[in-house]
Amino acid sequence: MSQKPETLARIPMFRSLGQDAVLRLDAGCIWRRARAREWVLDYQSGGTDLFFVLGGHVRVLITAASREVILRDIRDGEFFGELAAIDQRPRSAGILAITDTTVARMPAGLFRRAVHEHPDVCDQLLQALVAQIRMLANRANEQSSLGTSQRLYAELLRLARVPAGSSGTLVVSPPPTHAELAARVSSHREAITRELNALERGGLIERRRGAIVLLDAKRLQAMVAEDSAV
Repeated sequence: MSQKPETLARIPMFRSLGQDAVLRLDAGCIWRRARAREWVLDYQSGGTDLFFVLGGHVRVLITAASREVILRDIRDGEFFGELAAIDQRPRSAGILAITDTTVARMPAGLFRRAVHEHPDVCDQLLQALVAQIRMLANRANEQSSLGTSQRLYAELLRLARVPAGSSGTLVVSPPPTHAELAARVSSHREAITRELNALERGGLIERRRGAIVLLDAKRLQAMVAEDSAV
């Protein structure tokens, strides 16, 4: 079907909906653009609307023990705010725009109707919630059972991707700053700097322009598993 630039037809959650159903959802949304480094949502703020990312990159952040902790990144086609839309409680995390981002803001009532009326939308919501639960459970387990080094190895492996046309080598690109990695693994920038230097000296990673290359991903995985078994 013909798609206007700002339409929920581009969101995977609504892949099974017909044109009329998508247009009804579009009509109920408010479209806005957030600039890079702008807070889209504040932690513990009110409101129950759901947000769909039409283009851009936002980050889920909480503050713990006076430190920012990065929970996850949300990019094109994904969504946030579903917890408040479901339970009507304050926001469980803040949302920061990392790049200029376009979002569709949907009222909770409209979203709940879409979930009740369309089984595929419901199934995708359930899958997304389960993925969040698994992610948080894994992070809690790592925080309680792994040291800083192993938490960093695990995070690098999570962030790494195989670039198109490559031979299978895992690459983290663009490379996060040391402060960002510290926020992801509940550590300090200085500790992350030491660990990355050690990994590079040990031949496990290579820092190139615009990327961190994991030269021995299997060894990193083994090092995480070794510490988990202690």
